[in-house]
Amino acid sequence: MDLLKQPLSPPDAKRLILKALATGDVRFTTHALEEMAKDGIAQHEAITVLRGGVVEPGEFINTTWRYRVRARRAVVVTAFRSESTAVVVTAWRTR
Repeated sequence: MDLLKQPLSPPDAKRLILKALATGDVRFTTHALEEMAKDGIAQHEAITVLRGGVVEPGEFINTTWRYRVRARRAVVVTAFRSESTAVVVTAWRTR
């Protein structure tokens, strides 16, 4: 899969997220960690959302394709640095 062909379809984005989770290459930006702390979301919960949540179509924001992953109680937004590296950009608790 060529990442230059973004936006990825939600199933392709999900495959890359699961690949990054399998290799342990999921990173968190400082902004994501700050926002997660505000809403009481631990890193392990964000990982659970990425693993089991539903990926929405990509959004092009600040020169990067970003993908929202929704679970029942939280949203985690991720971007890809490579085919095996996912970066959590932000996250929040749904009300």
